[in-house]
Amino acid sequence: MINIIGLGYIGLPTALMFAKNGLKVVGTDYNSNLVNSLSEGKLTFEEEGLEELFQEAISNGIEFTTEYKKTHTYIIAVPTPYIKESKKLEPKYVISAVNSVLDVCEKGAALIIESTISPGTTDKYIRPEIEKRGYVIGEDVYLLHAPERIIPGNMIYELEYNSRTIGADNLEIGEKVKGLYSNFCNAEIVVTDIRSAEMSKVVENTYRDINIAFANELAKICRTDNMDVYEIIRIANMHPRVNILQPGPGVGGHCISVDPWFLVGDYPDLTNLILTARKINDSMPRHVLGRIRDIMREHDIKDISKVGLYGLAYKENVDDTRESPTLQLLERMDEHLAFGVKVFDPFVKERIVDHQFMNFEDFLNEIEIIVVMVGHDHIKNNRSLIKDKLVLDTKNICEFEGSYKL
Repeated sequence: MINIIGLGYIGLPTALMFAKNGLKVVGTDYNSNLVNSLSEGKLTFEEEGLEELFQEAISNGIEFTTEYKKTHTYIIAVPTPYIKESKKLEPKYVISAVNSVLDVCEKGAALIIESTISPGTTDKYIRPEIEKRGYVIGEDVYLLHAPERIIPGNMIYELEYNSRTIGADNLEIGEKVKGLYSNFCNAEIVVTDIRSAEMSKVVENTYRDINIAFANELAKICRTDNMDVYEIIRIANMHPRVNILQPGPGVGGHCISVDPWFLVGDYPDLTNLILTARKINDSMPRHVLGRIRDIMREHDIKDISKVGLYGLAYKENVDDTRESPTLQLLERMDEHLAFGVKVFDPFVKERIVDHQFMNFEDFLNEIEIIVVMVGHDHIKNNRSLIKDKLVLDTKNICEFEGSYKL
């Protein structure tokens, strides 16, 4: 039996995938409301293909509980935020989960940490928790790190077709865990040491953050001299060795906007480029705020409540609002006493901010400026409805003359 700890965006799809492929799975989470909902057959977030996967897992006997189970295999997929003041990983949720596992696990159990952790976290925090109980790592318990590699909006596909990394002290045990993941992963699975697995995951997301920062800095440069950054990027990308990403209103989600800080926090004297990229990307909501101010001045609009932000999620076609650029922008507005801006997102079904609308047409009726913060298919399919508005298109998707860009 596999006991999967943490039933959020990472843990739940992983649990369902194992169960779909015939393994006995119990999902554990401290959140009793979440567990009750899943036990009643109700998912707690939307994802393409997740409902079908959920039903297959239920038919194969997956269980959900708030209790840790006595077994031989544990997968820990709990949150790993960072401490904003120090930029270091906050390890308390992983430490708590590991200790709860140690309270019940069988001798020789494998503890697999899927949560993204900073390089050295296992050595600094996890091993001491195990050793202070008198356990011998490699005999009483086996420790592994198998960082997740999925993104909301494409989770099911990526679980099956993204390559995986298994970090292990004992490569023989690593190969056994590789076999476990091979039940559903059809891509290459690499077995390495734990520290390399920790570092590789953080490096992947840091690489992307730096490349996004380059595009965002280009947008700022081009804005100051009235150049079309999108046309410039399009032409530059015709070069066979150039692949510049698209600029945007900021970087959100629980990976790209968080993981680079782990390196900054742990290696403050060695991360100049990484820190600069983080600052550039974190500055983009403020840049959007400046563009809104420019448009309001140009059209003599003095009432901020006539501005509507389209999109609360951090990326298109999902309901995940973690580290959302829109939430960052609202925070910047709050700092400047700019209250009353309207907000709408077709995927976010609960009210999480002030002046949030649940109906798109009602939202449009109340605003003069619409700021497209997220490129949902919904807005692409309803472009005709916003043609009479002043449009700040931070995602470059509206494709009609007269819209403002970053």
